[in-house]
Amino acid sequence: MTILDGKKVSNDIKNEIKAEVDKMKANGEKVPHLAAVIVGNDGASLTYVGSKVRACERVGFESTMVRMSNTTSEIELLDKIEELNENDDIDGFIIQLPLPPQIDTQKVLMAVHPDKDVDGFHPMNFGKMALDMSTFIPATPFGILELLDRYQVDTKGKHTVVIGRSHIVGRPMSILMGRKGFPGNSTVTLTHSHTKNITQITSQADIIISALGVPNFLKAEMVKDDAVIIDVGITRVPDENAAKGYVITGDVDYENVSKKASYITPVPGGVGPMTIAMLLKNTLLARERHRKSNK
Repeated sequence: MTILDGKKVSNDIKNEIKAEVDKMKANGEKVPHLAAVIVGNDGASLTYVGSKVRACERVGFESTMVRMSNTTSEIELLDKIEELNENDDIDGFIIQLPLPPQIDTQKVLMAVHPDKDVDGFHPMNFGKMALDMSTFIPATPFGILELLDRYQVDTKGKHTVVIGRSHIVGRPMSILMGRKGFPGNSTVTLTHSHTKNITQITSQADIIISALGVPNFLKAEMVKDDAVIIDVGITRVPDENAAKGYVITGDVDYENVSKKASYITPVPGGVGPMTIAMLLKNTLLARERHRKSNK
C-alpha cells in the first residue's frame, strides 16, 4: 500500500512555483497577486484564508485579504467584486465560502470575472473544463489529478466511482476522470445520497473518490482489494481525549480500508494541502495569461 502524500507533493509544487516566481523577479516582471474575500467571522474560513496568505508569502506571491463584516449586503459584496475585477494589479481572487444567508452565493460567484476566477467556479470555466478546453480547474479536483499524475496511478480503462455530486468536487471529478488523456480515460460512476446499493457499486471500483463529508462512511467491506482510495472528506469529530477537543476525520475508515488499498490518501495530509497548492498554480496561470494578453 502506498500513501498518496499530499503534504510532500504540495511542498514540491510550492517549490516549483517559487522557482518560477524567482525567475519573474530576476527578469523584472510583475509577480502573481492573489486576493481573498472573506465575509464574516467563520473560524474555519479564517483559518483557511490565513493558510492561503501564508502560502502566497512562501512562494513569493503578493496577497491581499479583504475582510467584510457579517452584515455586509449582497450589493456591497458585488461592488467589491467589481472593484477587484477592474484592478489590473490583482491576477486572481477567491470568495471564501460559506457566505452569510443574506447573500446569494450563486450570484456572487457569477460576478467574478472568468479570467480571475482561480477557484474555477464560474460557469464559463466549468463549461470549458467539461469541453476539455484550457481553463482553471477547481483547486481540489486539480489537486487530485496532480496526485494521481505524480504517483503514476494508472487510470486508463479503470472503473472510477465518485461519491458525492457537489459542484466543487464530485461533479468536476466525474468529468475529469472520464476525459481523454492522463489522468483520465476511466469509466465513471457518479453516486450520491439517492444511489441504491452503493456497496455493490463501490466494491466493483478500481478507484474511489469520496467527497461526501460523512466521517468513516467508506468501510473495508465496501472496497475491493488493491483499490485506489482518494478521501476528500474532512470533518471535525468531537473527541474528549484529543488536545483540541476534536479530531479531523475523512470519509474513509482509514485504519481498515488502508489494509486493502493499493494507494490511499490520509486525512489530514492528503487532498487538503493539494487544494492550496493548486490554487497557487491557478494564480500563476492567471498571471501568465494576463501577461500574454497585455503584450
